[in-house]
Amino acid sequence: MQRKSVQGLLASAAVDAILLTSPANMRYAAGFTGEGYVYLSGHQKFVVTDARYTIAAREECRGFEIIEWNGKPYYEALKKALSCDVRDGTKPRLGIEEDNITLGTWDKLQKALGQDLADRIERVFLSQKLAELRYVKTSDEISCIEEAEAIGDRAFAKLLPHLRAGMTEKQVAAHLEYLMKEEGAEGFSFETIAASGFHSAMPHAVPTDKPLELGDFLTMDFGCLYKGYCSDMTRTIVIGRAGERQREVYQTVLDAQQAALEGIRPGMTGKEVDALARDVIKERGYGEYFGHSLGHSVGLEIHESPCFSEKEKTVIRPGMVITVEPGIYIEGFGGVRIEDVVIVTEQGCRDITHSEKKLIEIDR
Repeated sequence: MQRKSVQGLLASAAVDAILLTSPANMRYAAGFTGEGYVYLSGHQKFVVTDARYTIAAREECRGFEIIEWNGKPYYEALKKALSCDVRDGTKPRLGIEEDNITLGTWDKLQKALGQDLADRIERVFLSQKLAELRYVKTSDEISCIEEAEAIGDRAFAKLLPHLRAGMTEKQVAAHLEYLMKEEGAEGFSFETIAASGFHSAMPHAVPTDKPLELGDFLTMDFGCLYKGYCSDMTRTIVIGRAGERQREVYQTVLDAQQAALEGIRPGMTGKEVDALARDVIKERGYGEYFGHSLGHSVGLEIHESPCFSEKEKTVIRPGMVITVEPGIYIEGFGGVRIEDVVIVTEQGCRDITHSEKKLIEIDR
């Protein structure tokens, strides 16, 4: 899904050419979903890939030349393109994704270009700039994220009647993924989390063969892809009847999330938003048990910037899409996390996650 023209991307990044190698940015700039690389300059724009992806690339990357690499030197097309761009005697600024390209790959690239050509190019690191260009989502991007989140909502609603004591965490995760696919997901944003009992005190627990038992918290964190865009949501329920302390912890997390949802305003920093929820948890005496940030942006990648965290100084703006996911995790007892995705608006935020948040008890 192309957001800016090539000229717009080059101007925003303050470079003469861009070499894209990360899947998210290749898709963002050119619509390309395969493996290879994308080159953009004021004179040329092309995708280099192999025979596995050439047909798809022609359909996805309208306006881009598709160059098939089959045994020829991988960077031959890039060498020719850069050679053209240095003919006028200038030293073009080539933007690269330093967070994605390895030192070994960069060494191979320089050798492929040749020392003379490599010396005539100014290397510019672009990872942060490209991330900033993706901070604010377009209406089309938001529509894709909303549909991905709606798929998660529908899958969760269909899962609830099947949950019961005796199911394993692995079975819960597998069933949830099946239902997301059934509802239209093209893939998953990340490995589904299903953590029960004491395991729920681990924010990123991996599903195991542990069976669900009466009295367990069950935390499910899951997301899917729709047209390349990610969803993310977490719900915590109780198998059987909740105890008094479980209800207290759950309500604290829910109240913290609600405080953030009601308080988010454009112009706040991510740190200020994080404090809206964190202060509630601290006031209830559970501050030491909330060890992660309040939220992260989502888009073509599941973890984007900016975040809602204690260190985030970025000012939030309308069109940013960010999770709100406070949690309390107590070793030997269990944990609760409740996560929604919100779109920052001119007045506050719009919550696009609609699954039930009142404490759900599965008494079977």
